[in-house]
Amino acid sequence: MKHSNISIFIPHLGCPNQCSFCNQQTITGQQDTPTVKQVEQLLQRAILLLKRPPEETEIAFFGGSFTAIDYNYMCELLELAQSCVEQYHLKGIRISTRPDYIDKKVLSCLKRYGVTSIELGAQSMDNRVLSANHRGHTKEQVIAACGQIRSDGFELGLQMMVGLYQDTPEISLQTAREILRLQPDTVRIYPTVVLENTCLAKWYQQGIYHPMSLETAVEICAQMLWMFYQAGISVIKCGLHASEDITSQMVAGIYHPAFRELCESYLYLMLAKKQLSMLSVKGPVTLFVNPTAISKMIGQKRSNLKALEAMLNYPITVREKSSLSLYEISIS
Repeated sequence: MKHSNISIFIPHLGCPNQCSFCNQQTITGQQDTPTVKQVEQLLQRAILLLKRPPEETEIAFFGGSFTAIDYNYMCELLELAQSCVEQYHLKGIRISTRPDYIDKKVLSCLKRYGVTSIELGAQSMDNRVLSANHRGHTKEQVIAACGQIRSDGFELGLQMMVGLYQDTPEISLQTAREILRLQPDTVRIYPTVVLENTCLAKWYQQGIYHPMSLETAVEICAQMLWMFYQAGISVIKCGLHASEDITSQMVAGIYHPAFRELCESYLYLMLAKKQLSMLSVKGPVTLFVNPTAISKMIGQKRSNLKALEAMLNYPITVREKSSLSLYEISIS
C-alpha cells in the first residue's frame, strides 16, 4: 500500500552529538522547536489538505532524535498524535531516532501511544566511519536496536548515508548489504551534502575531506536500489528533499534535485545493457517499460539511448507497457 506522511520536524532537539554532517536547522528548514499547540495547529491544517486517503497517511516525527527529547514533551506530542490518528482514522505514527536511544522503557512508551513505525539513523554499518563522523554509536548498537524493535512488533525503517568522511563506494555497498541482513521494512538513502557550519565543511575547506562525486554516488545508489528491490524492501527516499536552505547553504557534496531519477535512470541503463548483451541483435530495437519509467529509460538528454545505440549500432525506441513492473524491461 502506498503511503504519505504528515511530517513534524523537531530540529536537533534531543540529539546528544554533533555529527560531522549535521546542521538540522538547514536540513529541516526549521529553526525553532514547535510547541505542542503549534504541532496541533499544523496537524489540523495538514489533515484538511490530505492528498491521499487517511488510512494511507502517517503522522511522522522527524528532524532530531525523537526518543532522546524531554520525556514529558515526547509523551505530549505522542498523545496529540494518537488522538488525531483515532479521530481521523490515520494509518499510524512514525518516528525517527538514534539506535542508542532505544530500550524497553522507550519502546513501551511508543507502543502505549500507538507508534507503528520506528526509523533508525544507522548512517553506516562501518564502525570506523561512524567514529570518524562523531555519530556516537556503533553498528552493534544498530543491530541490537533493530532486534528490539522487531521483537516488539514495530515496522522497522533504516536510514543510511553515502559519501561520509572516510566512506568509500565499497564501504557504502557493504553497509547496504548489512542493512539487507537486518530485513527492515523500509530504507532511506541519503547522499552526503556538506552544509555550512558543520565539521564536514571545515574538513572540506582544510582539504581533509574529499566528497564523493555525483556520478559515483549515482552508480552505487543505483546498485542499492536494485539490491533492496530484489529483497522486497521499499526505498522510500533516495536523496535529500529539495529546499532553498540546502541549496543556499551547501558548500560541497552530493546533491541533485532529481537524485533518485538519476539513480533509477542509470539502473535502467545497466539492466538494458545486461539484457541486450545476451541477445543477438540484428536490427532496430524497441524497449518496453512501465509508463512511469519512460523518461528513466531514455535518460537525461537521451543519454541512455545514445549509449545503447553506440553499443548496438542500431536505433533504439522506448515504448510503454503497463503490464511491466518497476525495473522490468521487455525487448522486441
